[in-house]
Amino acid sequence: MKTRKIFGVSLSILLINLAAIMERADENLLPSVYKEVSEAFNAGPSDLGYLTFIRNFVQGLASPLAGVLVINYDRPTVLAIGTMCWALSTAAVGGSQQFHQVAMWRAVNGFGLAIVIPALQSFIADSYMDGVRGAGFGLLSLVGTLGGIGGGVVATVMAGQQFWGTPGWRCAFILMATLSSFIGLLVFLFVVDPRKTVSVNHDARINLERDELVEKGNGRVSSVWSESWMATKAVIKIPTFQIIVLQGIIGSLPWTAMVFFTMWFELIGFDHNSTAALLSLFAIGCAMGSFLGGVIADRLSQIYPHSGRIICAQFSAFMGIPFSLFLLKVIPQSVSSYYTFATTLFMMGLTISWNATAANGPMFAEVVPSKHRTMIYAFDRAFEGSFSSFAAPLARP
Repeated sequence: MKTRKIFGVSLSILLINLAAIMERADENLLPSVYKEVSEAFNAGPSDLGYLTFIRNFVQGLASPLAGVLVINYDRPTVLAIGTMCWALSTAAVGGSQQFHQVAMWRAVNGFGLAIVIPALQSFIADSYMDGVRGAGFGLLSLVGTLGGIGGGVVATVMAGQQFWGTPGWRCAFILMATLSSFIGLLVFLFVVDPRKTVSVNHDARINLERDELVEKGNGRVSSVWSESWMATKAVIKIPTFQIIVLQGIIGSLPWTAMVFFTMWFELIGFDHNSTAALLSLFAIGCAMGSFLGGVIADRLSQIYPHSGRIICAQFSAFMGIPFSLFLLKVIPQSVSSYYTFATTLFMMGLTISWNATAANGPMFAEVVPSKHRTMIYAFDRAFEGSFSSFAAPLARP
């Protein structure tokens, strides 16, 4: 089965990237309206952090389910189910009248994202060859971040308005749910799983050898759960996976705490529009940096096959230290420091966002057979997401 093309671009890749846009927009929705949610439900920073914690924790625990589903069902179906799940929960948050209702629906939202994110990543891994996967993951991150920018800006601007007598932040959630449902339907109808395409890329022989190496000694399995359990054991035993996940657990903590940036800037004194502009600059820097990091790592890995991607990841991780200190401790916390904040946030985003696209995504794809790729991305999210979720309740603006 061949995928359709629009102006020479694969329709499947186009829709997958649109799904990534909506996923990131949905992730940025609640942090962008923390102030309004706090006022609506009389919730403090710890309560708001709990909302992020519960979503991330459920997402982490449920992520392995994506690996189980993708072994036996095509990814467009799995993606559509996950998208509809998060769309329903997003709309429900917009209509919630009690804080405990918001918490419950955020947990459901995490379940939907748990299914979608690993399936998206494995779809991209199967759509690109080894030498250009960094660029493929970078493009996915780039367009996803643009979605995060759009979702955050729209929600922040709408938050200060009233629409037909309804608070703007509630309308933003309902709008996001509607768009997500539409994209989910398009994915289900038009996306073709790369595993079903008739074309064979030129590194198919390498993939076959990799499959045989990993699965050597494994006989046929008679049930879904047996095969899933075998895939789980195969993934967890891989040293590359263990090391990257261990690093990722620590590295994800500050990213999770960054959900309070919106509230922090508003408490400093910036209005909705200024806050949205600052966070957009940071997101633009992250978008450009993730794509740049993926491309640089692709090139460097050809020169240094065993260390190129690792060098890029170490550089990016290190750059977070000086920029974080300067942002939080050196810049005066005043609205007069707007341009200093703006420049720092952009440069920080440009340099600290390489790891996933330069190293994690491409390296995971290279160490497992294609049918287990969703499983390895799922367990990465399970370990990193579950542990990093504790950062939000501990953070204070």
